[in-house]
Amino acid sequence: MAGLQIHQEELAGRITLRLEGTLDWRTAAQLRHSLEALGSREVVLDFAHLSEFKDTAVGVLTKGLPAAHKVQFRGLAVHHERMFRYFGVSTGTAPLAYYTPEEILA
Repeated sequence: MAGLQIHQEELAGRITLRLEGTLDWRTAAQLRHSLEALGSREVVLDFAHLSEFKDTAVGVLTKGLPAAHKVQFRGLAVHHERMFRYFGVSTGTAPLAYYTPEEILA
């Protein structure tokens, strides 16, 4: 079974959790516990090094996340940015337009 490695780095008061491996509902629960242990500290979640990111992980991660934590996201694919928005969590990037400007003007 593939797992999740969480590498914690602290720089200038900000904690970065660099994620490697597989993020699914089970390992997302592990990540939530790591976030809860950090309390209200500012955290950056770096998803760029994941080999697999299951959609089910988003539901587990977002439960109670917006109000309780100051979390920034890095390295998310467009699909996962959209998934976080579906659960009411802003990833800090503007959503991409569904239609291109040329299609709108046509």
